[in-house]
Amino acid sequence: MQNEQSATAPAITATQWRQIVDSAVDTAIISLDRRGLITSWSAGATRLLGWSEAEMLGKTLECIFPPGSDQLEREIAAAIAHGRGGGEEGWRLRKDGSQIWGSGEVAPILEGDAIVGFVKVLRDRTQQRAAEETIREERRALEVLNRAGSALAAETDLQRLVQTVTDTGVELTGAQFGAFFYNVEDERGESYMLYTLSGAPPEAFSKFPMPRNTEVFAPTFSGKGIVRSDDITKDPRYGRNAPRKGMPEGHLPVRSYLAVPVVARDGKVLGGLFFGHAAVGVFTDRSERGLTGLAAEAAVAIDNVYLAQAAQKEIAERTRAQEALRDLNANLEREVAERTAQLRLNEEALRQAQKMEAVGQLTGGVAHDFNNILQVIVGNLELIRRLAPSDAGRIQRSVEQALNGARQASSLTQRLLAFSRRQPLDPKPTDVNSLVNGMSELLNRMLGETISVETVRGAGLWQVEVDPNALESAILNLAVNARDAMPHGGRLTIETMNAYIDEAYAVAHAEVVPGQYVLLSVSDTGMGMDSDTIRRAFEPFFTTKPVGQGTGLGLSQVYGFVKQSGGHVKIYSEVGEGTTVKIYLPRLLRSVEKEDIQPPVPTPEDNTGETILVVEDDPNVRTYSVEALRDLGYRVIEAPDGPLAIRLLGTDTRVDLLFTDVVLPGGMTGAQVAAQGRELRPDLKVLFTTGYARNAIFHHGRLDKGVQLITKPFTFADLAAKVRDLLDGLSPPQTQ
Repeated sequence: MQNEQSATAPAITATQWRQIVDSAVDTAIISLDRRGLITSWSAGATRLLGWSEAEMLGKTLECIFPPGSDQLEREIAAAIAHGRGGGEEGWRLRKDGSQIWGSGEVAPILEGDAIVGFVKVLRDRTQQRAAEETIREERRALEVLNRAGSALAAETDLQRLVQTVTDTGVELTGAQFGAFFYNVEDERGESYMLYTLSGAPPEAFSKFPMPRNTEVFAPTFSGKGIVRSDDITKDPRYGRNAPRKGMPEGHLPVRSYLAVPVVARDGKVLGGLFFGHAAVGVFTDRSERGLTGLAAEAAVAIDNVYLAQAAQKEIAERTRAQEALRDLNANLEREVAERTAQLRLNEEALRQAQKMEAVGQLTGGVAHDFNNILQVIVGNLELIRRLAPSDAGRIQRSVEQALNGARQASSLTQRLLAFSRRQPLDPKPTDVNSLVNGMSELLNRMLGETISVETVRGAGLWQVEVDPNALESAILNLAVNARDAMPHGGRLTIETMNAYIDEAYAVAHAEVVPGQYVLLSVSDTGMGMDSDTIRRAFEPFFTTKPVGQGTGLGLSQVYGFVKQSGGHVKIYSEVGEGTTVKIYLPRLLRSVEKEDIQPPVPTPEDNTGETILVVEDDPNVRTYSVEALRDLGYRVIEAPDGPLAIRLLGTDTRVDLLFTDVVLPGGMTGAQVAAQGRELRPDLKVLFTTGYARNAIFHHGRLDKGVQLITKPFTFADLAAKVRDLLDGLSPPQTQ
């Protein structure tokens, strides 16, 4: 009965069957004939692939496969051989050129045992594949981050750590190249930027400057947020900063751009991760999420490295402090003893310097007063000699002997002034080698045949600024002392060289300034000196020579000249081994200027009526000066102080020359009188006189440039020549 019902059941019509096939809208069902030509095309095929049935009937399915693919032939062959072919997933092409990820099979259509065609079934798995790909990428990213996290947690070297972060970022995002720009601090606390690269050689960045604070980079370096661009060259923030207006020539080709700041726990920006790709649209939201996680791990790892470095530094400092404390405790007694001894030496040197300064001030004051007395004596002795009859031989001889005694007394006062640093010096740029060479003949003649003289002149010797006459006098004094220390003959060596006095030496020697010097050494092979003699050698009137064979002022004069010239002098000596005196003269650092050659001033035809204003506080010296000038034919007016002199200069009285002492009472120096006098009379000529150098016309013991001076005691002839030269314009021009 049942069989009878089955036999009589109505069959599904072709229309009904087509409706069933077309209802599978998510599946393409396509029939092919034995040759592989399409005989039917379902509605699902149209929806998935885009072609209509009318477009596809009678054509092959090769158009849905990538060009050159033999996938269709292989599926048909498998269907013939095994009853089913295909089943492989892959990209399938649509009419509009887009793609879907499809999976399908081919089965034979049979009539009896004969294959009359095939049916192709294709399913769209694009969404499933995307989901699966997302899961795989997320899993891969998680694996990369986990691997990086483990590596970063174990890394203590900052350079290797940031390189690991950069390499991980490239792997995580699929970038072609990446960089990590980060800030570090050196031992002095100064901050500077370094970088690591991945996917590109170092030279790809080394020739370009560090990133600037532009609109593209600023959000990263300030920690404000992530910057991502599918095409950075079209980003509105790109190329708005001079001078490049974009990437410089030769820069890596960047289109896709992604940058993430690395921010520490305390909010401090540690650096920035930058990644690029030559293609457009490479980086996605997933790339951002991955880099954000990587940046967080990097920040923690870098913080940990800094903490470890700080801990190591603290441990090292504690270790050093403990070692220093142990050394200090171990050497404390020795250091205390050494420092105490050094302090005593410094105190002794300071006391000696103060003592020499006090003696210098005393001797300078005595020399000043004595020069005024000598001026009166010399002046009046010369007056007697001029007034005495030429046939009065006894009177003339007596006057000459008295003048010789006055000259010797004047020489002693000059040495006292030299020791007290009050002698008038006229410093000039001086080549010490040339000066020493020029003295060779004089020294050989003065020292005699039993003493050989050797000079060793240093190459490339610097110039100094000293009074060459005073330096020659100092060398002669040292040579005389050396001769006296070698009564049976010996060798005198004069050596020059460039030298440097360092801070340590300057601290141990009072009044010594560290710096560059020219060293002049005078050595002998004589009897030498003991330490007590060396300590007192520069004191005025101290001598080891028998009475009547020395004044004790030779070394004092050397000492005063060197100190007045800003230098340093030191004695090295041992009994029986000889003596070396080392003179250090400061190097002349400024360029030497050539003096202007002034054209000669014609001598006036009529000198009658020339008037000289004499300003001198000592009445005896003033009386002599006035009478001497009157004897020379000049009209003379006089003033005992500066204020009266200024009042006289303010009158209509003719004054051709102001002859003034430097040191005056009444609140004005001779220099001030000269300055105010020139304001009243711009063409006023000035001649100064003094027996004691003060800062009025001397600065640091040196005569001011252009100042005309005659030192006390002066002779009648010296005064006559100096005044005449000045009035006739033969002396160098005066400046104030």
